[in-house]
Amino acid sequence: MLLSAFWFFATLTIAFGISVILLRNPVSCAMSLAMCFISLAALFITLDATLIGIMQILVYAGAVMVLFLFIIMLLDLRTEKSRRLNFGTTLGGVLVIAAFLSMLTQIVLSNPQFAQTIPTLALPTPDNVKMIGMTLFHSYALPFEAIGVLLLSATVGVIVLSRRTLR
Repeated sequence: MLLSAFWFFATLTIAFGISVILLRNPVSCAMSLAMCFISLAALFITLDATLIGIMQILVYAGAVMVLFLFIIMLLDLRTEKSRRLNFGTTLGGVLVIAAFLSMLTQIVLSNPQFAQTIPTLALPTPDNVKMIGMTLFHSYALPFEAIGVLLLSATVGVIVLSRRTLR
């Protein structure tokens, strides 16, 4: 069940990543990127990296995508006009992708390390969330707060720059 969920979310991540490239509307591209981030977070969760998955949703799918959408709406970007595909460029891109996939397949099939299974952990692992929190707030408290002030000042700057003057 967990393996099928992993492959489902991996397929979704790739599909939404491709749609970010192929769609012409900037808002649709940004929403596809948000869905790509969310399915990537689900991938992390299926790999038992819950904290990274939650941080992926909060930071990237939440904060970064809201900022992207705000900038797209602020700049009032229009849909890109359709253009004809250049046959040489398309053929070159397909050849590069085929070469990359063949090299990747050769590397995976020739390396016996990829065929090994991961042994199970004998001892229970310590609580990673507590360790990250202790490290973050004890060793890196000042940089953490400096980033918070930087993000706050960037938010205020965007609001000031986007304000329309009333006459």
